[in-house]
Amino acid sequence: MSRTIKIFDTTLRDGEQSPGCTMNHAEKLRIAHQLEILGVDVIEAGFPASSQGDFDSVQAIAKQAGDNIQICGLARCMEKDIRRCWEAISVAKNPRIHTFLATSDLHMKYKLRKTPEQVIEMIKSSVSLAASLTSNVEFSCEDASRSEIPFLCRIVEAVIDAGATTINLPDTVGYAVPWEYGAFIKAVMDGTPNSDKATFSVHCHNDLGMAVANSLSAVH
Repeated sequence: MSRTIKIFDTTLRDGEQSPGCTMNHAEKLRIAHQLEILGVDVIEAGFPASSQGDFDSVQAIAKQAGDNIQICGLARCMEKDIRRCWEAISVAKNPRIHTFLATSDLHMKYKLRKTPEQVIEMIKSSVSLAASLTSNVEFSCEDASRSEIPFLCRIVEAVIDAGATTINLPDTVGYAVPWEYGAFIKAVMDGTPNSDKATFSVHCHNDLGMAVANSLSAVH
């Protein structure tokens, strides 16, 4: 069976976190235009709730985008973030809300200071809100590669039921290795009863120089 591999470009959001890579409004519009010419499927244009400047850039990119590209905004699992994101991207022809929350034991305990059950409820509520605004919703399990697989399968099943159409399983800290990461992606997909109802996505950090290898292993 043939598959379609979609390219999700996050230069305008995650790329800005690289030292020396901060872009002004005009530069962001130019890069978005060039990404569209290159033919990427989805542009993550920014994090609208993070600042007025980012909101304005995301909205401007959404306005200029054509028919054949999706424009995505990032939002934490918070109502104000999700509504602010939708306000920015709703002018696009093909908008996407991308929301996320940490799912590893370390992040839940020390960053979120919440129990796994509280995290699941936050995620379900946020994805349901996003799905009430658009049919194109992505959810990311932050620090997925250090999360417990049975717990991830519970979350993925719940967010697909709540309306998520894309599931992202990132290597947030850049510490996965290719053979481990590929097996991890397969285990989550195999362990989630409704995995056939969503597109699976990966986002690999390059701290140890293995982002490309990990991404290819996950696609395989």
